[in-house]
Amino acid sequence: MDFSTYLKKYPSQSGRFGRFGGAYLPEQLVPAMEEITQAYMTICHSSQFINELRRIRREFQGRPTPVYHCENLSRKLGNCQIYLKREDLNHSGAHKLNHCMGEGLLAKYMGKKRIIAETGAGMHGVALATAAAFFGLECTIYMGEVDIAKQAPNVARMKVLGAEVVPVSAGLKTLKEAVDAAFEDYLQNYKDTIYCIGSVVGPHPFPMMVRDFQMVVGEEARAQFKEMTGFLPDVVTACVGGGSNSIGFFLPFINDPVEIVGVEPMGRGDKLGEHAASMSYGVEGVMHGFDSIMLKDEDGNPAPVYSIASGLDYPSVGPEHAFLRELGRVKYDTADDMETINAFFKLSRYEGIIPALESAHAVAYAMRRAKEMGKGSILVNLSGRGDKDLDYVIERYGTGENFKDFDELPAKKVVEEKPAQVEQFETPAGNEGN
Repeated sequence: MDFSTYLKKYPSQSGRFGRFGGAYLPEQLVPAMEEITQAYMTICHSSQFINELRRIRREFQGRPTPVYHCENLSRKLGNCQIYLKREDLNHSGAHKLNHCMGEGLLAKYMGKKRIIAETGAGMHGVALATAAAFFGLECTIYMGEVDIAKQAPNVARMKVLGAEVVPVSAGLKTLKEAVDAAFEDYLQNYKDTIYCIGSVVGPHPFPMMVRDFQMVVGEEARAQFKEMTGFLPDVVTACVGGGSNSIGFFLPFINDPVEIVGVEPMGRGDKLGEHAASMSYGVEGVMHGFDSIMLKDEDGNPAPVYSIASGLDYPSVGPEHAFLRELGRVKYDTADDMETINAFFKLSRYEGIIPALESAHAVAYAMRRAKEMGKGSILVNLSGRGDKDLDYVIERYGTGENFKDFDELPAKKVVEEKPAQVEQFETPAGNEGN
């Protein structure tokens, strides 16, 4: 396939990436999604919108974020050089603000008064609360009670920024239930509200919109790396849950002679309920309004999932990721909890950078590949910082005193957590919108 025209072809007008994607919606939400689609397709070609978003990125977000050479870590691993795209230095501490500011600007353009969202790890909630404060919008964030307890610092940040944080106590009280609650709110209030989905998932146009807003990461990184080294990296990699940081990072390299690898959470093992590696173990299915690859139980329903990283414990993946794997352009691998914790401590101790547990999955993969390759270079999207994870990590694994030998050590304190049980978003049969 000629990838030079890829972005012009995909998604299709109906929001399809090949057979994946689309919009499976309750009838009452079809007009709302059509309104969002028409508004976005208008402003994405508007010089006023584009220039205002560029100004916001430069003056408010602090973009461009730098590319950093991990000299110490690379030296420990051999001759292969590891580089990081430092999205942890983006305002609010992660890549999420890239699309939240875009969605907030879209809401203002459409005359909406309120933005709502779900959040798992809390970074999307913090980013949306930040955008709401900037644009003078009301903001409601739905978050499972399990994740609220796990990510207390981010809950406090959302509240300080003026957002209403609504605890979700249904089911197993995690990300899926938060999505359901946010959808229910949107069903009741779509006339004055936009539901700002936090990844490249959900019904069209959200996989396209979030992708477009996140491509700034890969565009910057490609130009920066080439300026630093004179070459392109041999491998580019990023963690994949829903897949927003990775799709925005990957696409600017799609027509280059570069290996592209997404890294999924392998959790505690390969049994159903012990991981959230949708691309590695899933099959095609529809949930939350879109068709993609998903983990299913024996009855064909979305399966229970688990990850040490709250932002990755989702039983499906963005439809564009499913399509890119089918085309053979992007590969998908995994990193388990112990590899991830090892990478978390080693990047902290060798480079003075504490990564988010989500991002540490990609760092773990890069460390493994660097040893195998023995030469060349790997560019990692460090999608967020690890402040939010410190209490959780220290409680279970200590402060990394034995990090040099962490590959062989068990966790300091093993706390069994129930996997997140998910159910399909109820969708009337045969009612597929745009």
